[in-house]
Amino acid sequence: MRETIVLYPSPLRGHIVSMLELGRLIHKHHPRFSVLIILSSASTAVPVAYDSSSVTVLRLPSAAVDADADAAAEHDQTPFDLARRDASNLRLALADIAATADLRALVIDVFSDAAFPVAAALGVPTYYFFTSGAVALSLFLHFPTLHGSPTKSFKDLGDETVNIPGLPPIKALDLPGSMLDRGWRIYGYFLDACRNMISSSGIIVNTSESLETRILSAIREGSCVPDGPTPPIFAVGPLVESKGDGDEDSGDERERKHECLSWLDSQPSRSVVFLCFGSRGRFSAVQLKEMALGLERSGARFLWVVRPPPQDVSAKSTSGSNDDDASLERYLPEGFLERTRERGMVVKSWAPQIQVLNHGSVGGFVTHCGWNSTIEAVHAGVPMVAWPLYAEQKVNRAFLVGEAALALPLSMSDEDGFVSADELAKRVTDLMMGSGQGKVVRERVLAARDGVLEALSDGGSSQVSLGAVAALWKRG
Repeated sequence: MRETIVLYPSPLRGHIVSMLELGRLIHKHHPRFSVLIILSSASTAVPVAYDSSSVTVLRLPSAAVDADADAAAEHDQTPFDLARRDASNLRLALADIAATADLRALVIDVFSDAAFPVAAALGVPTYYFFTSGAVALSLFLHFPTLHGSPTKSFKDLGDETVNIPGLPPIKALDLPGSMLDRGWRIYGYFLDACRNMISSSGIIVNTSESLETRILSAIREGSCVPDGPTPPIFAVGPLVESKGDGDEDSGDERERKHECLSWLDSQPSRSVVFLCFGSRGRFSAVQLKEMALGLERSGARFLWVVRPPPQDVSAKSTSGSNDDDASLERYLPEGFLERTRERGMVVKSWAPQIQVLNHGSVGGFVTHCGWNSTIEAVHAGVPMVAWPLYAEQKVNRAFLVGEAALALPLSMSDEDGFVSADELAKRVTDLMMGSGQGKVVRERVLAARDGVLEALSDGGSSQVSLGAVAALWKRG
């Protein structure tokens, strides 16, 4: 029977993308393994092209929903809930696979944690693929310890700091929002997932030894899990999506992509700052106007991906119209587009981020510090301004600004995260002019790029780590 590795990501796009890249990497360097990726019934589509000869994709059938479930709760489903709903069908799928193949391992991510007891019951070794970096992994592995120390929820600790091995002190309120309140259901899900991860056969991390050397050392030394053994850690990345355009692009998106890349072709080398905040990154109308004023005052060339404010999207979704079709001019200062048309471009909702970051005209990136965006910028050698919005992004900022010096910080309001026009203008200018701290960041990100490229090369540390985990799979 063929030795088989099953990958099971959560239905979040970024997690599927990373898991597909991991599957592609396993097949490329260890073709003895058959790689099968199982998608949740909640996954709408495979978001990237993949080579069906290297990765086979199986979608779980739709799971039965409890007819007595509260309808309101159905609108509050987390990725954890979706994985729990799919657990029975996953068990059947894994049993079928094990009956016809030599199932060596199941690789899951944090949000598909409900698969952990399923695999344990079937006797299948379970590994976690941590789609973020070691900085967030340090927090997750230490979370059960943090849970046991204070009597209050982290949201009630105010400006108090928490100490996470390998990281600078972080304000309690800068932890991921889902970890702030002990009374929330999702808090318990995260706690269970972190405990299961500690008990797993190993953790594969989307980073490289060179990028997060000190943090990886702290994890392996056992600092994050003081009351037990730490599972083996394998840094196999950073894995950057190999195909920049998603299969789900509409014709309008392809035209817009062509337009922004053509515009970049006409700009001087390293002269453009790119502003993009992920698929969930939206700002209030007031903040959008402030951002526009900041870009105008900076005098920098810019490519800015703008999404309508959240309340506007909510209103449009009820009417069935497409928010991408709405004019963005009403959210920007009067005359802004005309005044900046010689040096700036505003794009509605989406741009081909990987191609943009690798374009020779792009010299800076204002980012929400999502890990995929972070490693894409490092891989392209583009320095950053850190503007975290949600999830573990403030923890990533602590690494990018304080530990690695790959990004400049933004002064943000403690109440609502508001950034003033003057603050944005100053940081963009510092970054693009390349003086002072901006020069340091530029130099550091180029060194980081060289480090990750070496790690990913033949014989590099990331390939060695992948070989180490593959050796465990071969032994079974």
